[in-house]
Amino acid sequence: MNVRVLIVGGGPAGLTAAAALAPRVDGPVLVLDRERTMGGIPRHSDHPGYGLRDLRRFISGPAYARRLTDLAAAAGAQLETEAMVTGWASSHAVEVTSPRGRRTMTADAVVLATGARERPRPARLIPGDRPDGVYTTGQLQNLVHLHHAEVGRRAVVIGAELVSWSAVLTLREAGCRTVLMTSEFDRPEAYAAFHLPGRVGLRVPVRTRHRVVAIHGKGRVSGVDVEDLRTGKRSFVACDTVITTGDWIPDHELARLGGLTIDAGTLGPRVDAGLRTSAPGVFAAGNLLHPVDTADVAALDGRHVAAAVLDHLAAVPRGSSAPGAVEVVVDAPLQWVSPQIVEPGGPGPSRDRFLAWTTVFQRFPTVTATQGGRVIGSVRLAWPAAPGRVFRIPFSVVRDADPNGGPVHLSVTGRRESTVSGTVASPG
Repeated sequence: MNVRVLIVGGGPAGLTAAAALAPRVDGPVLVLDRERTMGGIPRHSDHPGYGLRDLRRFISGPAYARRLTDLAAAAGAQLETEAMVTGWASSHAVEVTSPRGRRTMTADAVVLATGARERPRPARLIPGDRPDGVYTTGQLQNLVHLHHAEVGRRAVVIGAELVSWSAVLTLREAGCRTVLMTSEFDRPEAYAAFHLPGRVGLRVPVRTRHRVVAIHGKGRVSGVDVEDLRTGKRSFVACDTVITTGDWIPDHELARLGGLTIDAGTLGPRVDAGLRTSAPGVFAAGNLLHPVDTADVAALDGRHVAAAVLDHLAAVPRGSSAPGAVEVVVDAPLQWVSPQIVEPGGPGPSRDRFLAWTTVFQRFPTVTATQGGRVIGSVRLAWPAAPGRVFRIPFSVVRDADPNGGPVHLSVTGRRESTVSGTVASPG
């Protein structure tokens, strides 16, 4: 089967890319997804908070997933579920397995939008027994919202990210009380706008600088050992359910099989500002590129990648091989940045923002861009750099980069409030 554009992944990024491309492409735009229903993770996140940035709406996850699916279908995209892409037959051909059989699919352009996943307990190396009752957020939401299963009565949630509070809401719907939330950082990873109402309204105790060091139970979880990282003191907390939240990793297996260059920091494909990968005609969007941002920001990535796909189909040369493209790298305490390649003076990334990750909390950080030892840009931000959530950096900080000046380094300075001079920009 031959299509003009093949999109692998039917989550927010893939569906939004399809809706943007289908009316403008002369030929089929096909979205493949391995699940029985399109929509990605929001399908089983049955609480409000979705669609703010892309749809200008405040709706539940399932409603958001249905809306994006309907928009892609109405735009003329072909949507195929229960279709697993298992490998590559060539640079623009993939092998697909579904209940309808096995086949090879070729395309003029391929967009990878396979998203990210939470690391389960084994990947986190949490010792102890191996009882039932230990879930990731995705497993929990799937059980509760799609299968209406019971999960327990007392839960400990590992992590204090935005997704951690999503897990608390799901537990509450299932009749399970969250007796403790833990974070290894000095402060919870979630924004205060979510953390404070959750702590007060849902009455969830949160212990920062604590970690779960053992899980106990034979047939079912009976409790966990929690360690205070400041003192080393351990305590036992009785519970029958443990939820491991956050600690995301891109679903990058297909990108690796395709020989795409993988960034050592994000563990997703290296891309330029247009979301082109190292393979001509292969693009990547959404949380496959970095762990992990909100669904609506991933959707805006899908909208943003459409321009680069159309350029490719029209044989417009751009991307990491374009003259004057420079690499963007980060200095500690930043761990990674996306995108990693830009064209000075050229188009910026989605929302004109770099996305980065930090290990240190700084309330009013200053980001400085240097090239060849020379400062080319600096901006003081009105939002913090905080561990455990994406840090947004205005693209303007690198606009004066020299196309022949070598890599651009991004660094962040400011008063450090936890361990693990420019203009003031508006919040992102």
